[in-house]
Amino acid sequence: MAVYTDVSFDEAAALVRRLGIGELTTLTGITGGIENTNYFADTTQGRYVLTLFERLEAAQLPFYLGLMQHLAARGIPVPGPHADASRAILHMVQGKPAAVVDRLPGRHNLAPDAAHCASLGDMLARLHLAAQDFPLHQPNLRGLAWWVETVPVVLPFLTADQAALIESELAFQQQLAASPAYATLPQGAIHADLFRDNVMFDADEPEVPAVDVEASDEVTPIGHVPGPDRLSGLMDFYFAGVDTFLFDIAVCLNDWCIDLESGRLDEARAQALVGAYDGVRPLTSGELRLMPALMRGAALRFWISRLWDLHLPRDASQLTAHDPTHFERVLRERVTAPWHHVHA
Repeated sequence: MAVYTDVSFDEAAALVRRLGIGELTTLTGITGGIENTNYFADTTQGRYVLTLFERLEAAQLPFYLGLMQHLAARGIPVPGPHADASRAILHMVQGKPAAVVDRLPGRHNLAPDAAHCASLGDMLARLHLAAQDFPLHQPNLRGLAWWVETVPVVLPFLTADQAALIESELAFQQQLAASPAYATLPQGAIHADLFRDNVMFDADEPEVPAVDVEASDEVTPIGHVPGPDRLSGLMDFYFAGVDTFLFDIAVCLNDWCIDLESGRLDEARAQALVGAYDGVRPLTSGELRLMPALMRGAALRFWISRLWDLHLPRDASQLTAHDPTHFERVLRERVTAPWHHVHA
């Protein structure tokens, strides 16, 4: 999240009024993140987030917003988009496509333990199952095709050692994607960016149950017990797309289950995350075998994007760039110390 486009209070208030969600009381720019313009918008009826889409095209947005709407209807705690009287959930603000979604309760936990990782793995599996009947299709726009296109753009900014690593890993991932084993991996709509700062934990708000997505159309509580650090929401679906479920798991492992200074994997947290996921959607033998390779791919994806954002930045009134060397370290660790999940 960031602020690239300034939105006046009056313009935001007019949109809020049109959506029938009360009268705007405060509008505050959000400085975290790098892709879209975001504001916290509090009204007399609740708390919301106003997002203006800076890079995404209007034709791409029905997938993201529709997926959020689909998951929310199935009991997955995601920010549901708000529609106007014509039932439209995509709006225009300052000449840019925009949406207003619910602001999730809770807080980020930037120092997760094994229990937090287990909660995430459980919910990620439920998300994948809930999205299986989502009718729209859009590829992961930051997937392999984007890596191939972007690596030559960032190469001039790298040292010889970094360039050798990024090119060799890209070649490895291209070979992997063309393999018969990769073709067997289960696919569907994934989040693709489920970092620690895209998940909320909260013990004080009313329980938002997960659902049994294999049951009938009725929402059936799964039975999560409220308590300290209950997972209360998943946010920022604007990198979502259809890809392997394993890639989504790998993204989470590379952020939730590592030592941030070194990039080394914390096995207890990794086992907890994957074990909880496997308890809801059992992993295939191919997923278990290719997990180390997909963890390398997930590290490569975020190294490339952070290099791109750092060296080819866009103007923004509020913007904090992420350090690309973090995911260079993570990639080197995934290459030298591959990790396999061990069934308990």
